[in-house]
Amino acid sequence: MNREDILKKVDHTLLAQGATWDEIKAICDDAIKYETASVCIPASFVKQVAEYFDSVSGNTPAVCTVIGFPNGYSTTATKVFETEDAIKNGADEIDMVINIGWAKAGLWDRLEDEIRDIKKACGDKILKVIIETCLLTDAEKIEMCKVVTRAGADYIKTSTGFAGGGATFEDVKLFKENVGPDIKIKAAGGISSFEDAEKFVELGADRLGTSRLVKILKQS
Repeated sequence: MNREDILKKVDHTLLAQGATWDEIKAICDDAIKYETASVCIPASFVKQVAEYFDSVSGNTPAVCTVIGFPNGYSTTATKVFETEDAIKNGADEIDMVINIGWAKAGLWDRLEDEIRDIKKACGDKILKVIIETCLLTDAEKIEMCKVVTRAGADYIKTSTGFAGGGATFEDVKLFKENVGPDIKIKAAGGISSFEDAEKFVELGADRLGTSRLVKILKQS
């Protein structure tokens, strides 16, 4: 697998709290140049990014944003509103954070209902469900694979990158063994080399959340 193939699976990401429009625009330009799958940016920039892409000739990446980010403990109604607002502003893909406390408490039905409500709000847009693997046991991760599958989301995603841990090969392998056949996998957090990225893809990741791969190319 060459670098161009890997980049087509990348959600080129900037979610730092202090991100400015100039920085967001720069990753958009990089995403266009290197043909990444999407740009993953804060919801407050979605409308601006969508309008910017509309002004650019040629192919542009999908616009991805995050919901309930990074802690996941907003109410379901709040997450649904955030989702509807983001899509109205031009988002093509939604990465939502689950209520991790519900997972730790084994409230699987609540989690399934919330994911289903947000997927309904997404309509035909892509929904990725961040389960924050570094905070869950393997048994909880397996149960979340089942919940995400039953709820009809499009992807299960490892991490926000804000909770002290990121994607691991072991977690992607665990996902692949336990999600339904229609659920794709996104590995995110800490992916810092093309070698690691290729390994994640080989293990079953369909998307990679990172900004480092483009930086590597720009520095080479």
